[in-house]
Amino acid sequence: MPSHEEEDKPCRACTDFKTWAKQQKPKKITISPPNEPSLQKRKDCPLDKNELGRSTWGFLHSMASYYPEKPTTSQSQDMAKFFNIFAQFYPCEPCALDFQEDIKKHPPKTKSREELAKWLCERHNTVNVKLGKPVFDCSKVHERWLDGWSDGSCD
Repeated sequence: MPSHEEEDKPCRACTDFKTWAKQQKPKKITISPPNEPSLQKRKDCPLDKNELGRSTWGFLHSMASYYPEKPTTSQSQDMAKFFNIFAQFYPCEPCALDFQEDIKKHPPKTKSREELAKWLCERHNTVNVKLGKPVFDCSKVHERWLDGWSDGSCD
């Protein structure tokens, strides 16, 4: 069981990087000589909440767009199980709990590629609204995540 101190530590996956950085204990700052590069955030750091969210949504939307057009009963059941298990283990606890509640109200629709992609887009838009972000036009999910934009800008 984690100690009280460990429980109070912010989870990087639950906190955006700027908030997380402010919560850290001050560290000794060294000034680099003019000919040495200054310290910058490394590219191989653990994902913060925003990076994790963007990566996760990208993966999930891609998965939905590549889902079979006519899945078998087993594939349909497995995909529904996947989303329920995913919601239990998502690394950002507040996000996971929120997603668990949302999919209780709106269970995964897995009978076709179109149905799954639309369902997932609606779940994503629910999160976007909560975060004050623009909603995505769900009629364009396959253009965004499978085929590329119709203007050829992805070719």
